[in-house]
Amino acid sequence: MELVEYRQLLYILAWRDIKIRYKQSVMGFMWAILLPMVIVAAGLLMKLAFSFVSGKSMDSSDLASIMVKALPWSLFITSIKSCTNSLTSNSNLVTKIFFPREILPGSAILANLFDFMVAVLTLSVILVFMNTGISIYLFWLPLLFVLLLIFTAGVGMLLACANLFFRDVKYIVDVILTFAIFFTPVFYDASMFGKWEPLFMLNPVGAILESIKAVVILHQSPDMTWLAYSIVSSVSALMFGWIVFHRAEFMFAERI
Repeated sequence: MELVEYRQLLYILAWRDIKIRYKQSVMGFMWAILLPMVIVAAGLLMKLAFSFVSGKSMDSSDLASIMVKALPWSLFITSIKSCTNSLTSNSNLVTKIFFPREILPGSAILANLFDFMVAVLTLSVILVFMNTGISIYLFWLPLLFVLLLIFTAGVGMLLACANLFFRDVKYIVDVILTFAIFFTPVFYDASMFGKWEPLFMLNPVGAILESIKAVVILHQSPDMTWLAYSIVSSVSALMFGWIVFHRAEFMFAERI
């Protein structure tokens, strides 16, 4: 497989993106946890507003739930934005060097994954002090994160390809991602909507986030039905994104 043969290039491009991101940065790796913390802060404000209106008090598990879901959501949106611009921002490589073009959105995801791991280490310390506890169900986490990365890669390749042919795609993606958080169970639990819960769980990212909350906060197995749905959705997105990307690849150089 070509991607395996060119894996060194994948690592080089990812490390290049990481170095550019933190070059001459005063805060350094602290920026890696800034966006998730902003999302958490926004979620807390929404929770407090809801608590005030409904009269229900907010406890530590609500805060932990928001933080646990905010990090993978942050990974998703930053990776999608980076993937969307991955071809157009590397026009010199696309037009002059032969390599599997899938490496460009792949390196964008890998660079954001580095930031994600920094933020996860910070969150782990916070959860320890919050006495969230650990359980055997945490062994589900690797599968859930792989599903999130697979889905992100599929959507990312599709959007990278679309943005190359239609440059306004990146602006549309920014708008959609800005409002998508309100339709994704990050600040809230899908179960609070009762019979409408499946509507929110149809969002593959939402189903994954709810599964992450289940294993980390609730100490229970993910819902098997929605886990199966997440697997099918993620693999389907990856296959569809790769097929579209691969079939359009021969036109990249002339359209860039």
